[in-house]
Amino acid sequence: MKKELVFGKWALTLLIFSMCFQQTLFAQESKSEFWEHVSIGGGIGLSFGSGFFSGTIAPSAIYRFNPQVAMGLGLNYTYNEDKDFYRSSIIGGSVIGFYNPIRELQLSAEFEQLHVNRNYYNTILNFDEDYWYPALFLGAGYSIITGRVSTAIGIRYDVLYDRDKSIYAQPWAPFIRVYF
Repeated sequence: MKKELVFGKWALTLLIFSMCFQQTLFAQESKSEFWEHVSIGGGIGLSFGSGFFSGTIAPSAIYRFNPQVAMGLGLNYTYNEDKDFYRSSIIGGSVIGFYNPIRELQLSAEFEQLHVNRNYYNTILNFDEDYWYPALFLGAGYSIITGRVSTAIGIRYDVLYDRDKSIYAQPWAPFIRVYF
């Protein structure tokens, strides 16, 4: 009887161990499969001139559900300064979706929510602005996909554009996207 009890403990231990090992294998398999569908990209911008500076960093990541559909998240930080006039900091995030009805055509929709902080000085009226600005971009572009790298070049339009509040000069904006 004691021998059967020891055998039962070993069998139970082996069964629990094999179940844990099997779960670990499945977890690793699904984890690696998940990351095979993730692509990283983003944008970086730098502009300067006589008394003016602007810098932007905007990383993003997308998940490709299949060759036609992808969705992702992005972050954005921009700093602008025009000497003796204004300074602004803009920070926010976005949700983006891509649809490729054919391999060469990428349609996109991106909702962006930005917190804008502008400080105007050395003007007749010194004042600060602090507000949230939403943008909804709808776009279309030519897409090139080679292996894990996807590139698109096109144009997008902000359907929520407000000339007085937007950080962009106009609602139309060209884009180049690269994801690895």
